[in-house]
Amino acid sequence: MLRERAAGETRVSATPETVKKFIALGASVVVESGAGLSASVSDDEYRAAGAEIVADGAAHGADIVFGVQGPAPELLTGAKPGAWVVAGLDPFAKRARVDAYAAAGVEALAMEFMPRITRAQSMDILSSQSNLAGYKAVLVAANLYGRAFPMMMTAAGTVSAAKAFVMGVGVAGLQAIATARRLGAQVSATDVRSATKEQIQSLGAKPIFVESVKGIEGEGAGGYATEMSEEYQKAQAELVSSHIAKQDIVITTALIPGRPAPRLISDAQIASMKPGSVIFDLAVAQGGNVEGSVPDQVVEKHGVKIVGYSNTPAHLPADASALFSRNLYNFLSAFWDKEQGKPVLDEEIGNAIRLTQGGKVVNERLLG
Repeated sequence: MLRERAAGETRVSATPETVKKFIALGASVVVESGAGLSASVSDDEYRAAGAEIVADGAAHGADIVFGVQGPAPELLTGAKPGAWVVAGLDPFAKRARVDAYAAAGVEALAMEFMPRITRAQSMDILSSQSNLAGYKAVLVAANLYGRAFPMMMTAAGTVSAAKAFVMGVGVAGLQAIATARRLGAQVSATDVRSATKEQIQSLGAKPIFVESVKGIEGEGAGGYATEMSEEYQKAQAELVSSHIAKQDIVITTALIPGRPAPRLISDAQIASMKPGSVIFDLAVAQGGNVEGSVPDQVVEKHGVKIVGYSNTPAHLPADASALFSRNLYNFLSAFWDKEQGKPVLDEEIGNAIRLTQGGKVVNERLLG
């Protein structure tokens, strides 16, 4: 396991817990010195788990190289021919790096391409990291908001509960709803997928849905949202405009794989909100759901604070690392072949996540 080198990346792809489990499978684990420090894991903890600690960033004859984000191709020169690189590889945005992996002769496996099927749920890095991101988004918004979240009855008078609106009810959105509810806010939520209505209600929030436009489910392959029709976008914009003006906190979470994030909130809609309101844009790194949002900056427009992190899970490094590393262990252990002493992938998952093989880019999503 190499030390993460991407700016702002505090997570780590293996913890002492998963190191022990890999060794129990029969693997030997090598960790670059200092790799876990940003996630509060020392070299000594890795040693105690059975890992070998090395000072440099070479791949040291590895069969499998782990990463949270994909390592630079030059760091893989010491890996065995055909070695696996198992990480979040951001294939659409980092296509040149994928091509470099192919040229280097490694087999790149993109964990974010893991199919959303029942047996792969424990391997899904997008879900585990989005869950934490939704939680953190609400805490950051609450910190920036100049008022309390819950209703408070005091001798000096009553403090009204904050009104929070979550746009996009995937894993991050559901956790944002639950967190805002726990903090005492009045929560509402919306999504292009009509099936999420019951999920919103089950968490005690109010669903805000376009009812006048029928037959638009917004459900794409693998449970992801698809782009809305123009008719639906117009109706949705009208509904959101009237609703958003009454909100104190807005959390936007909408992403479409391989495409820029859809624009959900315009400057005019921001201007309709009360001064002191807060918007957290979880999609800011993919272009943003909110007009004017800037990664890793608090932008104030019309008296409204807009914030979004380029890497929200990295702001919870210990827990994010624990979940990410378990995703990797769950993946590799599920395919571990004791006789060969290594994992052997099946077609369903192997073809879905494999980007490069035999010196070529082979994934259909990158060849289309």
